[in-house]
Amino acid sequence: MLEISDKQPQLDQELYSRVSEHLSIIYPDLNTKKLASELIAEMGMGRNIQRPTPHRNHWDQGDAILITYGNTIQSSGELPLVTLSRFLDKYLKRQFTAIHILPFFPFSSDDGFSVIDYSTVNPSLGDWENIESISKKYKLMSDLVINHISSRSRWFENYKNGVKPGKDYFIEGNPNDDFSKVVRPRNSPLLTEVRTKAGIRHVWSTFSGDQIDLNFRNPNVLKEFVSIVRSYLNHGITIFRMDAVPFLWKQKGTSCTNLQPTHEIIKLFHTLIEYYFPSALIVCENNVPSNENLTYFGNANEAHVIYNFSLPPLLIYTLLTGRCSHLKNWMMSMPPAQSGTTYLNFIASHDGIGLRPLDGLISDDEVDKLVEKTKQSGGRVTYRKSREGSDKPYELNITLFDLLNSTFDSDEDNYSVERFLCAHSIMFALEGIPAVYIQSIFGSHNDLERLEHTQRNRSINRHIWDEFELEKELSDRQSPHARIFAELKRLLSIRKKQSAFHPNATQYTLHISDDIFAFWRQSINRDQSIFCISNVTATEKLINLRDINLINTDEWKDLIGGRLYFNIQEQLSLSPYQVLWISN
Repeated sequence: MLEISDKQPQLDQELYSRVSEHLSIIYPDLNTKKLASELIAEMGMGRNIQRPTPHRNHWDQGDAILITYGNTIQSSGELPLVTLSRFLDKYLKRQFTAIHILPFFPFSSDDGFSVIDYSTVNPSLGDWENIESISKKYKLMSDLVINHISSRSRWFENYKNGVKPGKDYFIEGNPNDDFSKVVRPRNSPLLTEVRTKAGIRHVWSTFSGDQIDLNFRNPNVLKEFVSIVRSYLNHGITIFRMDAVPFLWKQKGTSCTNLQPTHEIIKLFHTLIEYYFPSALIVCENNVPSNENLTYFGNANEAHVIYNFSLPPLLIYTLLTGRCSHLKNWMMSMPPAQSGTTYLNFIASHDGIGLRPLDGLISDDEVDKLVEKTKQSGGRVTYRKSREGSDKPYELNITLFDLLNSTFDSDEDNYSVERFLCAHSIMFALEGIPAVYIQSIFGSHNDLERLEHTQRNRSINRHIWDEFELEKELSDRQSPHARIFAELKRLLSIRKKQSAFHPNATQYTLHISDDIFAFWRQSINRDQSIFCISNVTATEKLINLRDINLINTDEWKDLIGGRLYFNIQEQLSLSPYQVLWISN
């Protein structure tokens, strides 16, 4: 039983009761009193328990996240984390408050998402001192790869040898069982055959035969991850991206996604973290349809932040068609996030552009158009098995810049940079925190050489830059890379000064026309309004200022272009892909 301290018995008991309640839902057949005490102890909580403030926003309009691998930028003879830190400080410190360094642990596949050892920094990148150095200058986001572990990990080796820890950390299955209801993100077999000391066994492997799913029905696995979270916090990590979390709990006869124990495990981590380090955040990575994704907010007691997974393919589809009806319909369906929660907005990442979040939002024929456009632009497409057994496109593997190099109606035009910047200008203005993938901030092209070398589709958007060559490219003002880099930095610098761009500020969708995407933001204290108006076509468009309900008594200015508007009866001409942020 948890020992109650003399100074804060009420707070200790409050935490103990909440943890016990979570555990009773996860493990209804288990006496959870002892386990609750053990988990609290595993977090290292003694007299340092802090009462969290409910519905507190740990972010504002100044926040933006850069997503990068630890080795995306390299310099000969130097550890990549040292190179990355120097590059960030030199070029991006004013634009980004948080850095998401993708898995930086020893791994065996999937560019880090098959972790061999959660406690060690990959020595080819650097060490914990390098990680802590970055965490002192930026909020540091790290992946908690919680669903699976490498087949080369110590735990899995112990499983095969029948020893602890690891002997009972994995899920065995019978290949003859019916798994037809299980939702799959991959075409690889669900079960992987392994030779163990006890004979041939088949273990659950949702993503690949090298990524073996962990068994959270065993509370000792939960304890291991509580210990991992505490360790990461002690190393300066304050934002936890829970990877592939919808697949966490398996139950026979179900889809094995989004099950109640999965949600309760996230609530448990939320509780433990907020009492230990109240400003730390949980970000849930749920590449699932929008209605399923929203459930991971809970009642502001699960994820603090969820990815807006439907945004990338919908925004891309909008710019490729020049029609924004699907994007508007989706935006109107999205509830405003409660205080204490918000969305993570992105349009490109280290993975491909997921298509499953489009379920119910656009037709199969429209998805097929995206697939064909990706192939025409030099990209690849990853497929998964549907429940009916057929192959369905799962994600588009391509750089965002190359996918937006033209529209559905034209093989080539002169607006690729403008279209690319339009996409980001829209994303920066939406409710939520913006996250930019490092390849996008450089306007990277498809890395076909790396794709050929690895034979993995996702490698096409994981280019590794030589620092000297990158700086040379960014210093050439005629280079598209330099133009994109400079303009995205400028837009982020403008954004961070606007109270109406607070992640939880009011947002309303405006209806001007099908080729003008527009919405309104108003600051929490109502001292600023911004009308965000985007021409999503390759032709010039006219709009009337009176159509967006500007108030005649205010002075209005386009924050991007600097133009002042004195006459709200004025008619504006928007050039192809031009974006206005009109503010009072």
